Amino acid sequence: MSTINDVSRLAGVSKATVSRVLSGSRGVKEASRLAVLKAVEELNYRPNVIAQSLLSQSTGCIGVICAQENINQTTGYLYALEKHLSQNQKHLLLRFANTKAGVMSALDELTCGLCDDVLIIGARFPLKIEDENVILVDCEESIDSTPNSIQFDHAFAAETACNYLISQGRRQIALIHPDTAAAEQVLHGYKLALENNFLPFNRNLVFMDDTSSSVALQVLLNNATTLNFNALLVADEQEAQRVIPQLQAFNKSVPGDIMVFSLAGSLHLPGIPTIPAIEYSMDAMAARIVAWLNEKTQSVLGSYRVRGDLIIPDVGKR
Repeated sequence: MSTINDVSRLAGVSKATVSRVLSGSRGVKEASRLAVLKAVEELNYRPNVIAQSLLSQSTGCIGVICAQENINQTTGYLYALEKHLSQNQKHLLLRFANTKAGVMSALDELTCGLCDDVLIIGARFPLKIEDENVILVDCEESIDSTPNSIQFDHAFAAETACNYLISQGRRQIALIHPDTAAAEQVLHGYKLALENNFLPFNRNLVFMDDTSSSVALQVLLNNATTLNFNALLVADEQEAQRVIPQLQAFNKSVPGDIMVFSLAGSLHLPGIPTIPAIEYSMDAMAARIVAWLNEKTQSVLGSYRVRGDLIIPDVGKR
């Protein structure tokens, strides 16, 4: 098994320089850093993590608590985070929890010397956390939220979606969205787009309560003669997956009769039409998180909002 002495000899630098490179410290010449990394790769060197943590008072581990049920989005987060963390010589320690009690229990475990910082992803319940080493990512916001949070810009997403639908001649836009912390932002963006396009706001086209998407859509379809909607905004791809077969069962083609739009994540499933959507770059978000983890001192991240990208399918556009 290779040692730090072997890396030092092959790279032609001191052991101290090797340690600084492996710990991510600044002040190392680029040529030396590249030589060390090349030697590490050639020798397949694996540093002693325990020894490193004792010397640096840092574990090099970042805890990640996944608190969301959307497995597709969870996989995207973890893949992007693991890539950026490994590029910065950091390790990912994963926990799953889908209740507030479960999240707090996992947080207590991870912050007892196992991790330097902790990310909580996708919690759909308010969390009161004042620790500056904890970051909420795409979690429900609350008045007493953590000092550090990264959220999606839901208002921008809804406004962008409506503007696109209107540009496609879809001027009667229904909205179905669960009563979450994002609902107010979504409604604001929806109303703003209608106002900017000189369209009236029809409260009967909007469902933003605890009513399920299937029940809400049933009400819309039962009143299709008077409401006459030709576009439908839903919260995410999971909701789109539920409503599209229901529309088809009522002989409503998608996107011919009704264009469905997902406000978070696109749909790529057999038998389900590909629909326009707002997608958020997991890679960009992971890079932002890791950059902050590398640079933070006494400052906090604060609240940061990520804007999504409009994704238009190659087929089915009208």
